[in-house]
Amino acid sequence: MNIITFFTPLIKYPRSLWHLGQTVLGIIFRHPITGTSVIPVLPDGRIVLVRRSDDGCWSLPGGMVDWGEDIPSAVRRELMEETGLELLKIRRLVGVYSAPDRDPRIHSICVVVEAEVEGEMTVGDDLEVLEIQAFEPSSLPKPKMSHDHARQLQDYLQGLTTLA
Repeated sequence: MNIITFFTPLIKYPRSLWHLGQTVLGIIFRHPITGTSVIPVLPDGRIVLVRRSDDGCWSLPGGMVDWGEDIPSAVRRELMEETGLELLKIRRLVGVYSAPDRDPRIHSICVVVEAEVEGEMTVGDDLEVLEIQAFEPSSLPKPKMSHDHARQLQDYLQGLTTLA
């Protein structure tokens, strides 16, 4: 098929062109975005959380996977950007969370991992993070957390691997 044969129906029938445009835009803009959440565990067993600047809630560090980046690289990058901590080892997959309403901004699919980390906690991105704190697993903050991070932590603490 040559290019003229391909485009002739689209020129003759504007409705076909409209449907093609809708399909292309749907493919580009209507797919979930992939992201990560990290459950960073310090050598003493404490879990590191960040307080987000956009909603003031505690959350797990994490973010979107960049184009050309794999999940482990995104975990390492987001952890360093938000907490200053170094990834030593991804211990396990905690779950994949994909509910369309899990993030109020966009439909995202979040791959959650437990990570062994070390280093000094420092806010690297002060536009995104207000505060960093390490908590004993038995004394994690109880108020509302960002997105579905309370569920992610609950699944982690129960030893589950979740597909939701």
